[in-house]
Amino acid sequence: MLNRSDALDRVYQALADPTRRRIVDRLARGPSSVSALAEPLDMSLPAVLQHLQVLEASGLVRSEKVGRVRTCRLDASAMSAAEGWIAARRGTWERRLDRLGELLAEQLTVFSDSTLTPPRPDPGPTPAPPRPSPP
Repeated sequence: MLNRSDALDRVYQALADPTRRRIVDRLARGPSSVSALAEPLDMSLPAVLQHLQVLEASGLVRSEKVGRVRTCRLDASAMSAAEGWIAARRGTWERRLDRLGELLAEQLTVFSDSTLTPPRPDPGPTPAPPRPSPP
């Protein structure tokens, strides 16, 4: 479990940075060279390489070098692990919220039952009938 947890931590750490998320978004459209990945980013090539190292260490990105060109691509297995972790939490919370909805519906049924009417406010003492005036 510790190794799985460490891998998941690395994935979330890698995705915590907006620049790395932009790189992942770009790679989701298909493989790309490092220079093409760096082009739209407002940073130096060494800075982009550092971001790519973090993404590779997390398992989200794989790269290969052919000649002078390093090409990067997404590795879906690391993303699947993160997705599975989120899905498990989502399932737990959906069950809890469904149960809360059931409890609230039961309470609404009890309070809307016609046998349970709220008490009416006490109007106070009734005034005495007027006395006839003397002739």
